[in-house]
Amino acid sequence: MYDFLLRPRALAAGLAAAVFMAGCAAPVVAPPPPAKKEAPKCQAAAAGDALVGNWLSARRQKGVAGELRTLFTLHPDGAMAYTEQLKRGKNPSQGLDETGCWQRDKQTLVLQTLLSNGAPVSLDDPIYTNRYTIISASGNALTLQGPDGVAIKAKRMSPGYRLPF
Repeated sequence: MYDFLLRPRALAAGLAAAVFMAGCAAPVVAPPPPAKKEAPKCQAAAAGDALVGNWLSARRQKGVAGELRTLFTLHPDGAMAYTEQLKRGKNPSQGLDETGCWQRDKQTLVLQTLLSNGAPVSLDDPIYTNRYTIISASGNALTLQGPDGVAIKAKRMSPGYRLPF
């Protein structure tokens, strides 16, 4: 006869029990964000390393319209700048400007890019680590072999030299 009074009480009691049970459950904790990989510190080159300096390469490459100019700037403190410019007649030059660290590993020049055109790069992306076999390095001439097997011949430029745009 008083069923209409019992139903709301039963509903309220069930709701209270559910709230109580939910309060006893362990809170869900989001996993911490992955640690950001810290940029490596550049290691100074060996005293008198013949690779230290500004090296300019100008070459034509099959399938590329124009001349590719590459300037490797290898500082004694292990810092490097890599500037590549595509010069195509009267058209504006297109370029790539990377900075980071370099090191010599026996007969291999290793360039580790940290910034590409001013933006930080993913340190896990292998495209930002480049290895060149050192064929010869003398006073004013440097010959490297890239991973594609193409020889890069560069000449020493004066300190502070920059590619003209």
